[in-house]
Amino acid sequence: MTASLLHPVAARWPAKHPDRIQLYSFPTPNGIKVSAMLEETGLPYEPHLVRLDGDTTTPEFLSLNPNNKIPAIVDPAGPGGAPLPLFESGAILLYLADKSGKLVPSDAAARYQTIQWLMFQMGGIGPMFGQLGFFYKFGGKDVADPRPRQRYVDETKRLLNVLDKRLEGREWIMGDTYTIADIATWPWVRGLEFYGALELVGFKGYTHVVRWFDQALARPASRAALTIPNPAG
Repeated sequence: MTASLLHPVAARWPAKHPDRIQLYSFPTPNGIKVSAMLEETGLPYEPHLVRLDGDTTTPEFLSLNPNNKIPAIVDPAGPGGAPLPLFESGAILLYLADKSGKLVPSDAAARYQTIQWLMFQMGGIGPMFGQLGFFYKFGGKDVADPRPRQRYVDETKRLLNVLDKRLEGREWIMGDTYTIADIATWPWVRGLEFYGALELVGFKGYTHVVRWFDQALARPASRAALTIPNPAG
């Protein structure tokens, strides 16, 4: 038995290829990030579909991520050759970048600036866009007070403006090079379309974001990641 199969998560999602990175995910924005990263790097991996309506609270999944959120991975060949279980999409992106030597600058200053924009997505765009989606598409109809939804509309617009200014004169967030900062961010921008909120936030007015998003989504790895793992599987 290989080391990766010793993790309790394998009892529910057996590995057909235990020598590969095991991905446990669903194609939400955070899930798409890691699928896109794996596709971009070419690291061998095996995806496992984790459904959000029950799988994430099972003992097997909680053994991998006690916060019961996707995505998570197990790398059977982690640092020092030991298996490495890992959750939180930002941490996984950084790990995969370091493992592959791709999509993060080797220069120390540029690396930290890239991480800075990764944290901008993790701490700002993800949570704020997600709350906008909740109040606009899902739970807002049960909240008579309009202020919660408007708070997240305004914050989404502010964050889009920050991103738009950053992208002015730059092909990608870090300039000429596509990085984990882009991979972390574009799935959440795509989420605005899923929420039906593009017109609500005046998306077309952020012309640099629109151009950047279209070219990020056009990448083969990005297109593939939209259905990895396949939600119909």
